[in-house]
Amino acid sequence: MTDRTIQTVNPFTEEKLESYPLMSDDKMFEALQSSHDAFLSWRHTPIADRAKVIARIGEELTAAKDEFAELMTAEVGKLLKDSRDEIDLCAGICAYSAAQGPKVLADEERELQDGRKGIVTYSPTGVIYGIQPWNFPAYQAVRYSIANLMAGNGVLLKHAENCTGSGMMLREIYERAGLPKGLFSVITIDHDQSDKLIAHDLVRGVTMTGSAKAGSIIGKTSGEHLKKTVLELGSNDAYLVLEDADIDLAVKTCVVGRIYNNGETCVNAKRFVVVDAVYDAFVDGFVKAMADIRTGDPMDGETRLGPMARSDLRDTLHAQVHDSVKRGAKVACGGEIPDGTGYFYPATVLTDVTPGQPAYDDELFGPVASVIRAKDDEDAMRIANDSRFGLGGGIFSKDEARAVEMAKNHFDTGMVFINHFNLAAPEMPFGGVKDSGHGREHGGFGMREFVNAKAIALAA
Repeated sequence: MTDRTIQTVNPFTEEKLESYPLMSDDKMFEALQSSHDAFLSWRHTPIADRAKVIARIGEELTAAKDEFAELMTAEVGKLLKDSRDEIDLCAGICAYSAAQGPKVLADEERELQDGRKGIVTYSPTGVIYGIQPWNFPAYQAVRYSIANLMAGNGVLLKHAENCTGSGMMLREIYERAGLPKGLFSVITIDHDQSDKLIAHDLVRGVTMTGSAKAGSIIGKTSGEHLKKTVLELGSNDAYLVLEDADIDLAVKTCVVGRIYNNGETCVNAKRFVVVDAVYDAFVDGFVKAMADIRTGDPMDGETRLGPMARSDLRDTLHAQVHDSVKRGAKVACGGEIPDGTGYFYPATVLTDVTPGQPAYDDELFGPVASVIRAKDDEDAMRIANDSRFGLGGGIFSKDEARAVEMAKNHFDTGMVFINHFNLAAPEMPFGGVKDSGHGREHGGFGMREFVNAKAIALAA
């Protein structure tokens, strides 16, 4: 940015919110040094004491829920109720990490074959640099930072520009809860500065959530400097509606799965692969339900779909819809940018979706659903896996045991939801395969991503 400032904008009113100066290189490296200096003490803080601070962060998040939720909604346009739910999830992550962290990170003793004794200890490594997106301003940052703080690391956050205020509030909450000042820092920098930061010796790992294209760039830059990465990237998650599915449940759940968070979620339901035997019944109900969704003020509890976070994101989505239609897809509902203020896009359903269309091949990051016809259950599974992505997915079937078998042995994704839609649970690993990235967060896995699994062997 030529004026070296970040400007946040309310996507509902299109009014400016706040301006934030971009850091100089010197200030950026000062923040890194401060995090490292705080880490040198934090790493030696007993795990039980670290857990107490993490637990208090969750309590502080809950206490600040209304204020934080309103800020997130103002910055990115998500429904206020979704913002409140997000804070609840963040508090749950803190509670889980505080309770399970001491167990996950505890030393392990092993008896070696030659009679020696071995100890595996999980040592913190240093400052972990996180590059995070705007769609979950609190959760995306909490997800990686709490795990790493519990592990004893320092954390830097480069948040998306349009939710800079949310990042700043998160830092205040962490420090109110007793986290040492400087250990978690929010840095306002541009992409060129980010590359310099990755190269610095004090950065010991890089985690990023965003598009596959951005992940490839970050992965390449990190690899050049031999920095480990965790990458949680985009996806076009397929939800299978099998012949024995409860169609009413599938319709209701798939609508929620597509429009949750205004459709701007990596693990949203995006492709709906429906077997021929129930295709017409599902499409009839699904299109009607999507067409009935109304957009409005995200602060209003009656609104079901708020504005998209930025105008350029809406333009990109509309171009993908337009290109898909040119290549043979049909618009069953929606598909037009409305007049008026706010970055709104209607709930949209595309049918006749086939390979070669953006609606089939790419991620549509907004409230647009792609419906794909399959011959039978086997063909539906083939279509689901016919993607370069592999974050999540779902199966609707009354035969739960068979659905579990399909999920375990055939679905090529990191997560599968059976007869429901969900985003994340603190107790379960979160992450994907293929172009959806690598590494895991949640479920204790994130606490071990950026630690040194150190082997200590004693003489016999």
